[in-house]
Amino acid sequence: MATRIDSANPVFSLETLKVACSTCGLRELCLPLGLSAAEIKRVDAIVRRRRKVRKTETLYHAGMTCRSLYAVRVGFLKTRDPESSGSCRIFGFHMAGELLGLDGIAGGVHTCEAIALEDSEVCEVTFEDLEVLGRELPALQKRFHQILSREIQRDHQIMRVLGCKTAEQRLAVFLLDLSERYESRGYSPASFHLRMSREEIGSYLGLQLETVSRLFSNFRKRGLIEVERRHLILTDRPALQRIANDSDLE
Repeated sequence: MATRIDSANPVFSLETLKVACSTCGLRELCLPLGLSAAEIKRVDAIVRRRRKVRKTETLYHAGMTCRSLYAVRVGFLKTRDPESSGSCRIFGFHMAGELLGLDGIAGGVHTCEAIALEDSEVCEVTFEDLEVLGRELPALQKRFHQILSREIQRDHQIMRVLGCKTAEQRLAVFLLDLSERYESRGYSPASFHLRMSREEIGSYLGLQLETVSRLFSNFRKRGLIEVERRHLILTDRPALQRIANDSDLE
């Protein structure tokens, strides 16, 4: 069985995380990746403020003018479409080291809203400052383009999962993706806390709540996972990977 840890207490605790980009333990997951120490200090200089976002609080709304991008330092947020019929459709879940606000770059306004799933903290950088500094620092501009490309690839992957895979495969892909993202941040890849509800998972995967609950129960009975409220242990990751990759599942 995988060793269980309390993922509410990450390797990078709030107390030990430094404010400046140059000393932040998450800098390799965020925008300054690949920059020199001197360049990172220049990026730190354009970070206007660190903003706390309490659980259920909205970071930005759909229709708001997009002036800033936000790097998640601590916590977990979701982005959703408030205009979708019925329950709001969730576009994504975002954790420490990831950027929010990219949706507003093209049209100048945000096309979705970002809401904290738990008490969180973000670093705010105005897009204008980022553009100016990017012209002076080619490495920063290249990194930003890489982030945009990664988001496009992620969107394509999500469309492929939702369009071509079964409900069982969708959930397996989702759990494995979370596992990989937690691992890259110093958490256990096999034992972590789900910040989102099963209803929210269903909204993201295009599944009904009843289907998600049934699949969790099925995975547990087959020995693939263990669940205690929102704490999840992936007891058979290879089997989940086989499910995710099997194109013949019905």
